[in-house]
Amino acid sequence: MRPLPIGVIGVGALGRHHARHLAASPLAALVGVHDTDASRGREVANRVGTEFYPDLDALLGDVEAVTVAVPTGAHAAIGLQALQGGRAVLMEKPLAGSLEDADMLVAEAARRGVPLQVGHVERFNGAIRAARSYLDDPRYVESDRLSPFQLRGTDVAVVLDLMIHDLDLILHLTGGAEATEVRASGVAVLSPHLDMANARVEFTNGAVANVTASRMARERVRHLRIFQRNGYFSLDLAAGSGEFMRLKEGWRDAGANGLYDIVERIVLEAPRADALALELESFVRSVQGGGGAVVTGAEGRAALALALRVTEAVRLGAASLRADP
Repeated sequence: MRPLPIGVIGVGALGRHHARHLAASPLAALVGVHDTDASRGREVANRVGTEFYPDLDALLGDVEAVTVAVPTGAHAAIGLQALQGGRAVLMEKPLAGSLEDADMLVAEAARRGVPLQVGHVERFNGAIRAARSYLDDPRYVESDRLSPFQLRGTDVAVVLDLMIHDLDLILHLTGGAEATEVRASGVAVLSPHLDMANARVEFTNGAVANVTASRMARERVRHLRIFQRNGYFSLDLAAGSGEFMRLKEGWRDAGANGLYDIVERIVLEAPRADALALELESFVRSVQGGGGAVVTGAEGRAALALALRVTEAVRLGAASLRADP
């Protein structure tokens, strides 16, 4: 199968890594990159050995697919332009800044019959890949995603910048169950938007999630704990590894005295691979007809909807506190 002619739109902190991986991929032919900052666009293009396109229409005319890594506020306009031209799109998360824009993108992709994938890269995390075969109807999920402050991403609340990664994972783990109740609190300290948030989410299937995200931490933390009827997962998403403490069969009749009489510890390790490279590979293969998108536009829309519910729950909670005597 011939390499897929592809372009990258937006080569800032994340998009430049899209360009780097695609330039090295035997499945893709990186035609060029586009960025509103011409000097940055040329610098990245020179570094990866491709062409800088100052005109977006020209790039879209020369490719069959694009990855989009621009600020959230521009997702809808650029995504729609690409989809209307029949170009497959990998849109970095969140899919859009509003549900109306997300619905427009999903509908346009369906109308044109072209793939729309959303960049929830944690689906490709080594810890998630290693745990997948052991997952069985999780009942409770707890996540902590903490990051030192940086200006990148502060155009949106931490819920849309960081927490949405875990909200997507939780929706995936719970089989896409609908959230019935969302309670949340948070605070804006270093930016005009929420910099820290915590949410408790209950789902129609009885599962519960407790999710924390902060961009004010001293250290980077990405932990996910999953409880199901036959055991417990502790996953370090930053390291891409973890463990599964699985109940031993017949432990009740075995005269167990300690934890390791009851459970067996399974070390979770997947073949080492760059999660972003795997995500881009999956997108290219989906465009080439090698399977559906790993994170569809509809799933990206669902994660966005839940993130916006969390943000609204924080707002309503703060309003309630201000209204108290």
